[in-house]
Amino acid sequence: MSLTQNLLFSGMRQSIGNLVTTVCNGQNVVRSKVFMPRNVNSIAQQMQRASFKLIVEAYDSFGGITDEGFPGRPKTFSPYNAFVKANLGSAIDKSGGVPMIDYSKLIVSEGSLPVVSVVDATIGATGITLTYEDAEMPKELESDQIVAFVKTTKGSLKVARQVRGKQAVTTLLISSPGITAADVVCCYVFALNAEGTKASNSVYVEV
Repeated sequence: MSLTQNLLFSGMRQSIGNLVTTVCNGQNVVRSKVFMPRNVNSIAQQMQRASFKLIVEAYDSFGGITDEGFPGRPKTFSPYNAFVKANLGSAIDKSGGVPMIDYSKLIVSEGSLPVVSVVDATIGATGITLTYEDAEMPKELESDQIVAFVKTTKGSLKVARQVRGKQAVTTLLISSPGITAADVVCCYVFALNAEGTKASNSVYVEV
């Protein structure tokens, strides 16, 4: 960038060949255009675009259930924006050269409510039974809703909800008769307050 008093450039605000002229604080400013544009199709750029596509596809595959999981997002953010921001930098495994989603690191809910403490997950004839502990929870949290869902290899989504309650140990059934471990892509649990204005961080459940 150069400053000039040359009358040739005085007051100019357009391009001349490789030069860009403008006026800043009463001074004529001349800049040179970049000769070599950045490579927009580098390996790093390709990986980033592929990673972004994976996160978008994951968001779409959850059928809107994750929209409930980010009630504390900034006002300028949509649930989609919040999901992408939470996961693009941390839920993609690039170690194999081809980006893949690491479902164990995927965040489907984010907030300040106590995390649901899942102690067991069992697959049976009727579906997946989750056992979680809520010992010594404050009374005002008893009305929280526990939300659990599983995504299958066929692309279907099975969702279960129930009030947290005051039991020390509680079970929740995600109804899916005939499901097997091989059918499960991922399973998550999170909590919402009764008004839906607060959420807990999500928990990935190994099934």
